[in-house]
Amino acid sequence: MTVPKEMPEKWARAGAPPSWSRKKPTWGTEEERRARANDREYNEKFQYASNCIKTSKYNILTFLPVNLFEQFQEVANTYFLFLLILQLIPQISSLSWFTTIVPLVLVLTITAVKDATDDYFRHKSDNQVNNRQSQVLINGILQQEQWMNVCVGDIIKLENNQFVAADLLLLSSSEPHGLCYIETAELDGETNMKVRQAIPVTSELGDISKLAKFDGEVICEPPNNKLDKFSGTLYWKENKFPLSNQNMLLRGCVLRNTEWCFGLVIFAGPDTKLMQNSGRTKFKRTSIDRLMNTLVLWIFGFLVCMGVILAIGNAIWEHEVGTRFQVYLPWDEAVDSAFFSGFLSFWSYIIILNTVVPISLYVSVEVIRLGHSYFINWDKKMFCTKKRTPAEARTTTLNEELGQVEYIFSDKTGTLTQNIMVFSKCSVHGRSYGDVFDVLGHKAELGERPEPVDFSFNPLADKKFFFWDSSLLEAVKMGDPDTHEFFRLLSLCHTVMSEEKNEGELYYKAQSPDEGALVTAARNFGFVFRSRTPKTVTVHEMGTAVTYQLLAILDFNNIRKRMSVIVRNPEGKIRLYCKGADTILLERLHRCTPELLNATTDHLNEYAGEGLRTLVLAYKDLDEEYYEEWAERRLQASLAQDSREDRLGSIYEEVESNMMLLGATAIEDKLQQGVPETIALLTLANIKIWVLTGDKQETAVNIGYSCKMLTDDMTEVFVVTGHTVLEVREELRKAREKMMDSSRAVGNGFTFQEKLSSSKLTSVLEAVAGEYALVINGHSLAHALEADMELEFLETACACKAVICCRVTPLQKAQVVELVKKYKKAVTLAIGDGANDVSMIKTAHIGVGISGQEGIQAVLASDYSFSQFKFLQRLLLVHGRWSYLRMCKFLCYFFYKNFAFTMVHFWFGFFCGFSAQTVYDQYFITLYNIVYTSLPVLAMGVFDQDVPEQRSMEYPKLYEPGQLNLLFNKREFFICIAQGIYTSVLMFFIPYGVFAEATRDDGTQLADYQSFAVTVATSLVIVVSVQIGLDTGYWTAINHFFIWGSLAVYFAILFAMHSNGLFDMFPNQFRFVGNAQNTLAQPTVWLTIVLTTVVCIMPVVAFRFLRLNLKPDLSDTVRYTQLVRKKQKAQHRCMRRVGRTGSRRSGYAFSHQEGFGELIMSGKNMRLSSLALSSFTTRSSSSWIESLRRKKSDSASSPSAGADKPLKG
Repeated sequence: MTVPKEMPEKWARAGAPPSWSRKKPTWGTEEERRARANDREYNEKFQYASNCIKTSKYNILTFLPVNLFEQFQEVANTYFLFLLILQLIPQISSLSWFTTIVPLVLVLTITAVKDATDDYFRHKSDNQVNNRQSQVLINGILQQEQWMNVCVGDIIKLENNQFVAADLLLLSSSEPHGLCYIETAELDGETNMKVRQAIPVTSELGDISKLAKFDGEVICEPPNNKLDKFSGTLYWKENKFPLSNQNMLLRGCVLRNTEWCFGLVIFAGPDTKLMQNSGRTKFKRTSIDRLMNTLVLWIFGFLVCMGVILAIGNAIWEHEVGTRFQVYLPWDEAVDSAFFSGFLSFWSYIIILNTVVPISLYVSVEVIRLGHSYFINWDKKMFCTKKRTPAEARTTTLNEELGQVEYIFSDKTGTLTQNIMVFSKCSVHGRSYGDVFDVLGHKAELGERPEPVDFSFNPLADKKFFFWDSSLLEAVKMGDPDTHEFFRLLSLCHTVMSEEKNEGELYYKAQSPDEGALVTAARNFGFVFRSRTPKTVTVHEMGTAVTYQLLAILDFNNIRKRMSVIVRNPEGKIRLYCKGADTILLERLHRCTPELLNATTDHLNEYAGEGLRTLVLAYKDLDEEYYEEWAERRLQASLAQDSREDRLGSIYEEVESNMMLLGATAIEDKLQQGVPETIALLTLANIKIWVLTGDKQETAVNIGYSCKMLTDDMTEVFVVTGHTVLEVREELRKAREKMMDSSRAVGNGFTFQEKLSSSKLTSVLEAVAGEYALVINGHSLAHALEADMELEFLETACACKAVICCRVTPLQKAQVVELVKKYKKAVTLAIGDGANDVSMIKTAHIGVGISGQEGIQAVLASDYSFSQFKFLQRLLLVHGRWSYLRMCKFLCYFFYKNFAFTMVHFWFGFFCGFSAQTVYDQYFITLYNIVYTSLPVLAMGVFDQDVPEQRSMEYPKLYEPGQLNLLFNKREFFICIAQGIYTSVLMFFIPYGVFAEATRDDGTQLADYQSFAVTVATSLVIVVSVQIGLDTGYWTAINHFFIWGSLAVYFAILFAMHSNGLFDMFPNQFRFVGNAQNTLAQPTVWLTIVLTTVVCIMPVVAFRFLRLNLKPDLSDTVRYTQLVRKKQKAQHRCMRRVGRTGSRRSGYAFSHQEGFGELIMSGKNMRLSSLALSSFTTRSSSSWIESLRRKKSDSASSPSAGADKPLKG
């Protein structure tokens, strides 16, 4: 889901009277929205959008012209339409028009049917939504209206479990204080309930008579896509009241646990925030797509050159030879010179030779990609049984790009970790709780811990909560005031909703797992959050119900990184409670207790070093006079129409200062299963992994060690924490110097400068010896991403094996990805699970969303999705590698077979007076690409594999050819073209030479045009079928059926077209009765076909045999290893049959191979695990990828020489 460009935020003047008029708004230029309740006539003046939505593209009248117009936007379709027009000109066409129109119409029809089907379902969905019923207050009476007839300014009644029809201002509800509960799953994917509240002045409008008299006017922001923000003012009874997102019910939400509510329509139809967020995802193209477009242009240039050569030949032939035969071969009426004859011949040959780029290429590519996408969707090994969530390919255009990834950018929380938070430790007034010690004073490990703390004293405790340090509970029971205040803060400072289905059975619904874990901890230690109203919070403190007056909530956001509440206790004392990130809160504390601050800071560092998520807690007492004055200023700021958020931010900043430190919490977010093994495998595949997280540095670094991104074997881990541009630049410079110094020390016999020139700094750094990691903080990253330093940062980071960016914002995540995309010729993949990862996911070449605990916004924005990070290794190393391999083999074969087919016409041109006469029958030309050779190459493109999936995971080095783009590039393309041209030469000249002297069995001359055409066509079909048999690495029943079936279909159609039956029905089209039977009955013809096939195929077989023996690649060696293993297993079974079977004590140890568990956990390189590979390590071929990678690095230009020169990785 792509967010469209945001609207300008120009708010109305705060003091504007309700009667102030304005010009008619237009979409995209609306500066403010004005809506008056119960006054359709007034609202219609502004011509706002109706509530009817339309996501469909066509109707019955527009479908054909619009769809055809869209399809002919594709260059390929326009090109073939141009060829069709040429074929309709009789002077230049030697082929019937159906040779082009049949495949073109087939492609257009298939695409049109697909588009029509998609649009039909869109129409169906639109009608279903637009015809939903809603209760609208019209003329003082509630009437049933369809959603499409709801207008801005209408008052709507919603009932429990109903969808919200439009973006509404909540006026009143059945719940006390105008509260209502909603579920926003269709907006952000979050299934937990959220609370919304009417402003007090309208919350009493519960009956219809009062609502019918309500004539308030709302002036607010124009339509935009910001789901979490709303700014407006209600003018009513000569007063104005501020409106925020907490007062809004957005279209797509569902009313829950609320009997009824009334709302005023502010935005309708396409203006609603749901529809504003329904923009299309940006279209992404693969590197193979871009290369193919370039190659097609080259081929078209080659086609023009061939046409020019043959046209010149025609002009010369007509001038020198053709003039002598004017009596027998007169020119057409329009032709008056040899030059004009050559001109017409040029266009004729453009038509004939156009099959070098057939339209079926594009169709076949899409079919193959669709097949690969279904394989991902159907993969049971990527199915999460616990969540019942399969992997999903949400796009079909990027599959082969999955086999070329070099950089992975990953979120941490919820992506590498489970995002299931557990209250683990805490620091209260300088004392740390949570660790358990044995009798000797040593910290007990998890398996050595005693029984968990007994919370049986508390009947409201959560049975699923466990804590191991009983001293904290003892402090609570003994009435320690600091501990009580600590848990009181946790029970009050939050936005959790409580639901009590049965007496004593509390269910908390929190907007974040962290908040839920903290409130649950307070609950178990005796401070039970029981219920809330808009103005009160009720807590059971050690069994006693205490109700606090809730004066203000200073909510959390990504900029503030903290949350506060201001409450008045039963004694009348006002206190502010605050919790937030340590980097933010420690700066806002009162400096009276440095010892407490130092002790808490030490505890924070200790917790972060263990990979725990930390928060700091603080409080501040407020006197009544100051609070009243502050609350008045807050009200004025909330009424401001311009810069409202900035004004509120400064008001909040003022009160959240000079606070008293209370303690800190530490929450554990465990790693997902299989993360260390996945990262180890991906690292062995030469994929660099960067973690971009909002957590603090110590937590991120510890997680890095836990998941084996960082290891103790690394040469050095560089930490960049500078606060200024100069500090950051100096730290990056020192890191580069250390890497270069270490490489000089281990130069392998020659100095580092001798390896690479100093001008190629990135190549130098990426060739350094040793393994390095880079850790950089958010404030340092902000400087590093500036234009004058981004290249220095990129050079340093790309030389490191692992990069961790801490305390980064969502925007910085996208900037880091964009930086690598901009300067490195490498495929990037971003993976995340939350809304803060959406920008990163959309920026990368490939976006992967994890369906976790934070809703499905990341999934909606992604190209691929699954539920666990460990599935990424299978997505890349199996599906991605296979997709890349299959697509490359498909393209190589496709270009080969079409050049072999088409170039025969070129050679024939020199023997037919350059007359644009075709070698083959026109039906053969039509059916060659869509019948005779389409299915075998599709089967190879969909099903082929070089090694089984287990070996793909076992040998991650197999992934590197895709990163280096070795299997299909310009060099491979020219090799395929050369092979196709070589085949076409033999295909033409061998039968031509044989037919020049050959005779039939009865002694008559064998050579005639139709016999020659049948022989060449049969040779071609057999040769390309044998070639695809050689190219196929994995045979299935489908491959056999398609290859041999295509041959059978060819002969069946061939004999049918030369049969008496078709001649009787179409005597003008099928005139050569019995030609195929007579030709293929001659032994000479079959000897010619066999000779042609052998001469075409033998060089390929010989080359592949020599390469396999002299310079095998890694996949060849792995296949050989597999054969050796099978033989060893067979021998082992034979030995077991004759061996002694008396003892089985060692059966397990000796009947299983050594696993990779310890090796993967160590993070070191994986060995090739068989005797067969021991010989491979001694061959020079083991370093072929490394040598190519060095060449690629050598050719990379230095980024420091100029930002306009891209870096090559």
